[in-house]
Amino acid sequence: MDAATAGSKEREAAHLLAEAEKRVKSSHSFLRGLFGGNSKVEEACEMYTRAANMFKIAKNWNAAGNAFCQAAKLHMQLQSKHDSATCFVDAGNAFKKADPQEAINCLNAAIDIYTDMGRFTIAAKHHITIAEIYESELVDIEKAIAHYEQAADYYKGEESNSSANKCLLKVAGYAAQLEQYQKAVELFEQVGTSTMDNPLLKHSAKDYFFKAALCHFIVDELNAKLALEKYEEMFPAFSDSRECKLLKKLLEAHEEQNCEAYTEAVKEFDSISRLDQWLTTMLLRIKKSIQEDTDGDLK
Repeated sequence: MDAATAGSKEREAAHLLAEAEKRVKSSHSFLRGLFGGNSKVEEACEMYTRAANMFKIAKNWNAAGNAFCQAAKLHMQLQSKHDSATCFVDAGNAFKKADPQEAINCLNAAIDIYTDMGRFTIAAKHHITIAEIYESELVDIEKAIAHYEQAADYYKGEESNSSANKCLLKVAGYAAQLEQYQKAVELFEQVGTSTMDNPLLKHSAKDYFFKAALCHFIVDELNAKLALEKYEEMFPAFSDSRECKLLKKLLEAHEEQNCEAYTEAVKEFDSISRLDQWLTTMLLRIKKSIQEDTDGDLK
């Protein structure tokens, strides 16, 4: 869009804001309060929303967010909870492009309304959006974890177990990165156990048990061995998986303090199934423990 069009949309939006403010003020007068104050507020709501959309066209995201917020507050005044929540979400989406923290504030306001209305699935969805803002924009992983956990709780309460599991896997992955291995193990095992009997999802269970075993391995080799035995017993299909065979090779290499055999086993696995960043990080942490033990023997 060229600058002239953007400027014209902004002027139109500013005019609508001024008109909306006039209607809000006139709705406060005593006579208006007695005779149709609400209709003025409704008109103001509509004008704030139209202004917000004009600002969106002009890509003035802060102004769009602020106008949606004004509309949301007026809808609340009119007891239109659903409309208020919708406007707070629209405000959040606009602010996401300019002011991540303000986007979170607006989405939290929407969540409060949705939970009050018993709309927990929608609330969970917005908790995920907040978690993603903390992940990518504000880089606060602890807060991202808290919002994924809250989303998982709401999904579980609504029996949306598949959606809950997706959130729990995010939490487990981050917990392991933050070296909270026990928490990661519990969550990977929980999701693995809940998916292994589902014909559509059981192929993924091996990945979750594999990740849980790696978290055990970083902490203690014996724990990893015992966990591996437990997973094979619980989920016999795991025994035939490439992940299980890799774990056995890694445990053997670790026991023999053979760094070369460890690296070779990982390379062979990676040549068929590409390792993602998370798996690479965990496998390197285990390898480091072999190197440290070897260095200790040399001293």
